[in-house]
Amino acid sequence: MASLYLLIPVSLIFCALAVAIFFWAVNSGQYDDLDGEGERILFEDETDIDVSTAQRPQEKSPQEEQRNEIELGE
Repeated sequence: MASLYLLIPVSLIFCALAVAIFFWAVNSGQYDDLDGEGERILFEDETDIDVSTAQRPQEKSPQEEQRNEIELGE
């Protein structure tokens, strides 16, 4: 029973601290853009890609295609 006299005030302090941290996070804008970070990871920014210098797959010459067919046994 004596331990409750210590544990109840400590738990109330922890709860008050958690509520204060939550309100600080809301007021500082932590929850303003919930979808932005997920979209940033999934979708590339088009301004980062330079189309003129992008590498395109090179076409194979007929000799290279024949060599690949012989190596694969086709």
